[in-house]
Parts: sequence; structure tokens; C-alpha cells
Amino acid sequence: MPEGHTLHRLAREQRRLFAGRPVRASSPQGRFADGAALIDGRVLRRTQANGKHLLHHYLGGPIVHVHLGLYGGFTTGSGLPPEPKGALRLRLVGENAWTDLRGATACEVLEPHEVTALFARLGPDPLRRDADPLLAYRRISRSRTVIAALLMEQQVVAGIGNVYRAELLYRHGLDPYLPGRSVSLPAWLEMWTDLVALMQAGVRVGRIETLRPADRPRKRGRLARDEAGYVYRRAGLPCRICGTEIRTETLVGRNLYWCPRCQPPGAAGRLA
Repeated sequence: MPEGHTLHRLAREQRRLFAGRPVRASSPQGRFADGAALIDGRVLRRTQANGKHLLHHYLGGPIVHVHLGLYGGFTTGSGLPPEPKGALRLRLVGENAWTDLRGATACEVLEPHEVTALFARLGPDPLRRDADPLLAYRRISRSRTVIAALLMEQQVVAGIGNVYRAELLYRHGLDPYLPGRSVSLPAWLEMWTDLVALMQAGVRVGRIETLRPADRPRKRGRLARDEAGYVYRRAGLPCRICGTEIRTETLVGRNLYWCPRCQPPGAAGRLA
């Protein structure tokens, strides 16, 4: 599932390509035909991302909400769009660009009060200026649920997915099975600051890279995907720092990855 940096990157790209001008909207698949007809020919005022949610605000009131889910994605190009093929949920065509949406969990028109209710259910998004890390900590510090599970709850922190979860916990030496209430405030604030920087970098480069400069296998050049992280999808391989075999277990329906030496049982972070 795309993580929060992907949605913020999409919001920026689509704002640059389409905002301030009328767009043509269609739903070749038919599942979003009514919504497409409602926005067809309207001016896209602005785009917005919050966590894993993308919103388009159109002149005259309509707001389109997209949640990509596990299988959704946009394909974007310039010039004339190709002939529609497959399950094409939404096509937007601007003056010089087009974008196609397929496979999304949600593609719907929302009223402003529904957007307000949606955002109220979300925790703070590290990529938004209005994000409050203390709101997330209040939820974490009151919970017996393990921190690795809490970080996957969008009502705790919006935008974190499986990759950021595993990499953040590793970078701060936390036992993924530590109860949330055992995480200290200084440790959480250090994690939050790091998370903001990691996700901002993800928006800039379009991918998740979590290795600190000193831990990169080479100092220059783009890293391959299997070189860009510490533990994610590295089960059975040696830890990049200590050489211990990386472990994996299923937690809240997703594979969790960690190093049992760098993140030993009870480890509560460098500042705890």
C-alpha cells in the first residue's frame, strides 16, 4: 500500500499539472460516472493530502476523495491520453497533461462536513504543517498495545505504512513489541522529528530511503531498493550494523521486520 509520502507527492504533481484550469473528467469503467460528470469542465482549485488520503477541491464545491488502498495507482502523461483500457475508474485531462486512476479502494465525491469527519478520524500527518506530535503521543502513552501495532493505526499517526514503521523502530532502537505506554516522551519526539525528515525526503525523491549516510554501502550514486533500508524485507539476512539475522513475524496482518540485537526485548529507545 502506498505510504503517506506518495500521496503528498501526487498532490503536488497534480496541483502543478491541473490546478487553476478546467479539467475534463470521465469514468470509462463507469463506476465513477456520476462523480466524473459532476466535476467535468470545472476548475480544480487545489489538491490536498492527509495521511493516505488525496483530495481534489473543485470550483463550485465538489470534493473528490481518493484512497489508493493496496492496488490503486495513477498513471500520468503529457499530450493526448491513450485509448481507455481496462478498469479505468477516473480520467482527468488538462491542457497539457492527463492522469488515469485504477484500482483505488475509494474514489468518491464528499461534502465538506464529510471531509471534516474524515480528518477528525486521522492522527497527525508528519508531512502537514498543522501536525501535532503530542496528539499522537497521548494516544500512544495510554495504550498497552505494542508500538509496532500502534504505528500502523491511522488514527494514531496518519501516513505511516509497513516500511516506515519497521525502519523508524530500527533507527531508534525500539523493541517493536514494547507497549506504547512504555515509550517515553523524549524518545517519541526524537522519533517524530526523524519521521518528518524521512517522509519529506520520500516526497522529494519519490521513494523510501532510510540509511544514514555513514551506513550507505557507497557514498555516491542512487541505491537499489534492496540497499535503501535497514530491515524491511530483509528477513534472514544479516543486520547491516551488527550482523544478526533479521527476523520477521506477522503483526496486525502485515509482516514486521526487526533486528533482535539492535532492538532487544524491552528496548525503549536511546533517550528512554
